[in-house]
Amino acid sequence: MPVMTEKLKRRLTTVLCADVSGYTRLMEADEPGTLATLRRYRMAMASLIERHDGRIVNTWGDAVIAEFPSVVEAVQCAIEIQQELSTQDPHLPEARRMRFRIGINLGDVMVDGSDIYGDGVNIAARLQEMAEPGGILISGPVYDQVHNKLSVGFDYLGPQQVKNVAAPVASYRVALSGTTFGQPESKDGLEPAPKATALSGAPSFGVQAGSRTRVRVVSNWLADLPRALRAALVISVFLFLINLFSGLHRVWFHWPAVSMLLIATLWTMFRQVRKNKRRTGRD
Repeated sequence: MPVMTEKLKRRLTTVLCADVSGYTRLMEADEPGTLATLRRYRMAMASLIERHDGRIVNTWGDAVIAEFPSVVEAVQCAIEIQQELSTQDPHLPEARRMRFRIGINLGDVMVDGSDIYGDGVNIAARLQEMAEPGGILISGPVYDQVHNKLSVGFDYLGPQQVKNVAAPVASYRVALSGTTFGQPESKDGLEPAPKATALSGAPSFGVQAGSRTRVRVVSNWLADLPRALRAALVISVFLFLINLFSGLHRVWFHWPAVSMLLIATLWTMFRQVRKNKRRTGRD
């Protein structure tokens, strides 16, 4: 008679992973003091996690793994954790202060009793490893749920290739106002851990900095255009404004604007063809 195996349950949940930056270095400098501080900080974290309807799944070493039914509550809890811990032990020099790194992911997990496993947990753990001391990194699915619900900014860091996960993971840094980040450190305190860096030209999104961010994105986009197209676009905008303030009962700006854009596009293409021919001739 075949043996029936229990099927693992799965669920969609928000996973928060946190650990201490430079934990080994802190332990080598002052083991009893570091353990006492870790216990004190974990108590503060546990209180905040419970307040936001979260559940601590596991703790080992200096790590904390928690899950939340609400994505918004998970990110809000992480923000409050970093804000609360940043005020602890202000008398200590920066090198001896305990800083947590936090990663958050929304994903499918396998449930085994009170434990959870799978890519949903792995991605949160990898984001935590790339976070700055005192910082928070979130995945793309988390950003999609919270970017218009929380009054904080988000910096897009682009797709990150993380260990044991096939597809690149879109990541965002939570911009905590008033928080000063230190340099990322590895667990042994000897080498800097890989730091997530913003991609060239990647936009920075923020709820509070909305209008300034949009201006910056447009400026960067214009700067990347060929000079002729950039000039034609700027002149077209001025023509539109003149038409707007002189009254839109007669719309005329589009005729010169389209003509200039067409000429600028053809001129740019012509220059590119000539440049390619010269390069081919030299080769």
